[in-house]
Amino acid sequence: MKEVAERAGVAISSVSRVISGHPDVSEAMRARVMKAIEELEFRPDARAQSLRTGSTHTIGFIAADISNPLFAEIATGAEIELRAWNYSMLVANAFNDAELVREQLLLMEHRSVDGLLLSVSDETDPELQAVLQRMPFPITLIDRDVRGFTGSAVLSDHAAGLEEAVACLVSLGHRRIALVNGSEKVRPSRERAATLRRALEHADGVVPELRMGEFSAEYGYAATRELMAKSARPTAVIAGSNQILMGVLQALRDLALTVPDDVSLVSCDDLPVLSFLDPPVSTIARDPLAMGTQAAQLVLEEIDGAAPKSVVLATEFRRTASCGAPAAP
Repeated sequence: MKEVAERAGVAISSVSRVISGHPDVSEAMRARVMKAIEELEFRPDARAQSLRTGSTHTIGFIAADISNPLFAEIATGAEIELRAWNYSMLVANAFNDAELVREQLLLMEHRSVDGLLLSVSDETDPELQAVLQRMPFPITLIDRDVRGFTGSAVLSDHAAGLEEAVACLVSLGHRRIALVNGSEKVRPSRERAATLRRALEHADGVVPELRMGEFSAEYGYAATRELMAKSARPTAVIAGSNQILMGVLQALRDLALTVPDDVSLVSCDDLPVLSFLDPPVSTIARDPLAMGTQAAQLVLEEIDGAAPKSVVLATEFRRTASCGAPAAP
């Protein structure tokens, strides 16, 4: 900074004010200092700044499984918003491992992040609850509901989109509707399962087929093979995630079953590639970029002193030709 001040012909305090974005700096002064900074290729030491300010201007993001395109888009939305406020983001992948999540929480604490965005694969982990309570920074959960957690959360209204999808399938004449769902240890799966039961509770003659398991193609494949081996097999299948959908599609192909002639198909969460399938797959869609943006806003508001709050974002059913009337028995 001393060298920058000498090159610009100003005091070191003026360089400091320019770097910190102080409003009491003339445009002429700012231009001289920035020109000297560029000529000398000066870069402020972020570690030294954090020691002085007590802030690293870094937000952590722990994703349950970053290979899931949904989480990748959420992270993108969060990072765009954080960059607008001069924050950087530190991303960690939990690989759907509850123990690894706890380790990464401690790592984020060690890295002195100012706040954290968190999606876990097991909300029921009692050790997780204890670790969360010890964290010294604001945490925003992403579509999760951890018992005892009092921070912010951005949630999806899974019921609305699923109810629309089920109502559509019932109106088309489907009487056996299967939901190949994810783990009951996370909110989205529990919400979808409860919604399916509730939506069909008073639908005469309509039988729900519910399978709970992992968010993986392997599970989607095995569950679909098992369902289609039944003597009274479902005529419509709802895949509980885009990862599960990959297994469902593979199983239907191996069984020589076509969509929608043999089985109607709906997926929870959209993927750009789904529109290129023949037919394109109907989806219960949400806006992951908006989820990331909202999560970033919530954690920044808490850093700024606001009280924690939860925000619920909409889902909607987008029907395509993958939903049709069931074939005759």
